[in-house]
Amino acid sequence: MYWFKALKNGVVINQKIESNSEQDVVDYLKRNDYVPIKVQEIKPLLPELMTMFDRIGFGDIVDFTRQLAIMLNAGLTLIDSFSILQKQITKPSLLLMIKNIYKDVLGGSTFSKALQKYPTHFSNLYISLVKSGEASGKISEILLRLADNLEKQREFQSKIKGALVYPVIVVIGMIGVMFVMVTFVVPKLLNLYKDFNVTLPMSTQILIFISNISTKFWPFIFLGIFASFILIKRYLNTKIGKQSFDEFTLKLPVFGKIVSISALVDTTRTLSILIGSGVSILESLNIIIDTSGNMVYQNAFTHIYKQVEKGFALGTALENEKLFPPILIQMTTVGEQTGHLDDTLSRISKYFEMESEMAVKTMTTLIEPLILVFLGLGVGFLVLAVITPIYNLTSSIK
Repeated sequence: MYWFKALKNGVVINQKIESNSEQDVVDYLKRNDYVPIKVQEIKPLLPELMTMFDRIGFGDIVDFTRQLAIMLNAGLTLIDSFSILQKQITKPSLLLMIKNIYKDVLGGSTFSKALQKYPTHFSNLYISLVKSGEASGKISEILLRLADNLEKQREFQSKIKGALVYPVIVVIGMIGVMFVMVTFVVPKLLNLYKDFNVTLPMSTQILIFISNISTKFWPFIFLGIFASFILIKRYLNTKIGKQSFDEFTLKLPVFGKIVSISALVDTTRTLSILIGSGVSILESLNIIIDTSGNMVYQNAFTHIYKQVEKGFALGTALENEKLFPPILIQMTTVGEQTGHLDDTLSRISKYFEMESEMAVKTMTTLIEPLILVFLGLGVGFLVLAVITPIYNLTSSIK
């Protein structure tokens, strides 16, 4: 948001305007016969907080795609659709992005080219499908399919997050309580044993050791945890770190299966949409490589791309990787032979979707008792370490 002071027809005008930069405001004023006097950016009082709440999320892109697809499918032009969207959107950051895209399209740019300015919000898959829709004249149909795909992604992500919310909150709460107990409460209880000549059990000695370290060095512990978090995050941002982490997650029991099936759901669904939209298999595989979030599958599809480029069938290339389940290989081969690869991949993606839902339910069922066992062991250790010396003391008095 910018504020400008300008002169027009002898009148001084003060006004606010949405723009990307100060130069854009100046250009706008000159085009409309204003004489710029002063242009200033209006910054929020809490910019970081405002940015956090005003960030364009994945859900905003899903809703934007669905609304645009419905309007185009109803017969409205792209220009008319954007005009209506500008009146409906209330989120400032999203509204600014839509206005800029609208200006680009109005100025003669294609929709796909206008989207390329926002790679953070629109993936290569999204842009490639829009470009394909523009070339075939079926942009409304492709946007509808894309909206369905994005909504399925959002739904699956919400299921995963919903399944993990409870255990994460419980574990964080438990760690917090344990830290407070060990650092501030337990030392006062353990001071009672110093005046008595009683042999402390191993559990109590371990608790005293942990308590002493937590009491004396708790700022360094926090600093160490924070530093470790930063270092791990930086390592995971490297290619080797990402590769190692992805390989590790795939080997985890239950959770590894969820990660694997999720990758297969996204891959098969994306390939189905791309091939059904007229994108070639090689270009589709290239987009899969760019959009894949798992390095193991990304490397696998890189090898598959090279094999298909040499003339191998997609089903054969999948079989050579030893990473994909037999049902996917068989269905892909059948789809290629019948000439209905997009429909076959769509069906197999629904099958993997059901498999992923079952895997999430299994994980949720297993996590809850594991948390209870973990909590029980932690509380049991604390009780044993604190109560056992008292029991030994009363026994010695008798």
